Amino acid sequence: MEEAKRVSDSYTEQIHILMPQHINGYQRMFGGVLMQWIDVVAAVVARRHSNCNVTTASVDNLQFKAAAHVNCTIFMSGRVTYVGRTSMEVRVETFVEELDGQRKMVNRAYLVFVALDENEHPVPVPRLILETDEDRKEWEAGQKRHALRKQRRLEHY
Repeated sequence: MEEAKRVSDSYTEQIHILMPQHINGYQRMFGGVLMQWIDVVAAVVARRHSNCNVTTASVDNLQFKAAAHVNCTIFMSGRVTYVGRTSMEVRVETFVEELDGQRKMVNRAYLVFVALDENEHPVPVPRLILETDEDRKEWEAGQKRHALRKQRRLEHY
């Protein structure tokens, strides 16, 4: 395991053009397609940060703030926001990108991944170097989300 990595070391972007197969009966982007794309972007971020295979442990929040239709350009970005001992929280933001480059937020999701060794056992992940105010704000919010997740796990068992 490396000592620490920057947020920028694992930052990931993905672009799609919505095609008819991505659309639901209401002529909008099918939510399940977006959920799959979010999971893939977040997994790439977590793999880049940990240098390991990873598994999705949780998805905190999936709220659809705007619709997307056939032929829309979908811009997605993912970044590590918080790390534990073997887990990483990843934020994925999804936008509809207009032809002039302007972006409208569709979704912001937080996912937690666990790094795995070759036997699929959890392994420690690199610490996170916080370089910007945004990095620090996300880390502080990530600590709170981590505590809430832990509390929810304890309440359910």
